[in-house]
Parts: sequence; structure tokens; C-alpha cells
Amino acid sequence: MFRSRLTSFLAVAAAVPLAALAVTACGGGDNGTGSAAPTASGQSATVDQATAGNLGQILVDAKGRTLYLFQKDTGTNSACTGACATNWPPLPDAGTPTVGTGLTAAKVGTTMRSDGTQQVTYNGHPLYLYVGDQKPGDTNGQGINAFGGGWFVLSPAGDMVSGTGSNSGGGNGY
Repeated sequence: MFRSRLTSFLAVAAAVPLAALAVTACGGGDNGTGSAAPTASGQSATVDQATAGNLGQILVDAKGRTLYLFQKDTGTNSACTGACATNWPPLPDAGTPTVGTGLTAAKVGTTMRSDGTQQVTYNGHPLYLYVGDQKPGDTNGQGINAFGGGWFVLSPAGDMVSGTGSNSGGGNGY
């Protein structure tokens, strides 16, 4: 009887993390559209700047999370949907995005995604976050080649920044 209870306990203990992993891998409520949820407060997004080691001044969101451009995008049209948008969530906007001190307000805008949501742009580049960045200031997505193009941080001028981020060597993310 003890062995049967132990086996049942171990089976349940193994099933819980596997179920959590399955939900996370499926995008957790994304419904396959690849769209990011609106900003937590349902308000306008803010594009700001911060210093990121050897990359210098880069664009970040209101929480200090690094923002990226995707080289496969054409103009303000996003080429990142589905699994791409799960790993590189678009910076969403529920109104008119704003910029922090020292940035050019005329460079910020929005673009309509294929799923009907609004994505923030800066200097004509749709902006994305990266799920591999664990905390504000991380630049683990810098220089990754994934989903058919390169991913790079942007300068306050809205240009691509080359160089190595906080990951050790860039590489292929997916």
C-alpha cells in the first residue's frame, strides 16, 4: 500500500511541472495569434532610454525592458507573428505612445498588426521585447538570428545598434 501511494504521489509530482511547461510552450493564452497583451494598465506605452553596457544608450519600455527591431520587417509592417511573436512579443499600445526625456516624440508611432492590434514603432521600426530578457537592462536578444532575420537594440536616434549584448556570443535563438 505504501508503494502504491508513493507511486501515485510521484506521478502527480511529475505531472504538475509538465502541465505548466506545456501551457508556457503554447504561449499561455495567446490563442495562436502571437499578439501581446495590452500594457498592464491598459494605457499608452512609453518608449524611454537607458544605458546598456558596451551598447551605450538604447531604447527601453516604461519598465526598463530592452526594445528590439527585427531586420525582416519591411517599413512599419511586422513580419513577426505566431511563434515569433511568442518569443519576441510586440510592444503593444492602447492609445498614443509617449517618449521619455531626450527622445524625439515625432519618431514614435503605431502600426496595425495582422491580428488587428496596435504595435509601437520608433523611427519606422516596429518594437519588440524578448522573452529571454529576465530583468530590466538585459540585452540577451542582441544579435540573435531567429525567425528569418536579425534582432538588434535601437539607439535613441532609432537606428540599429551593433555589438554584443548581455548574452555571451549572440547565436541562433530558434
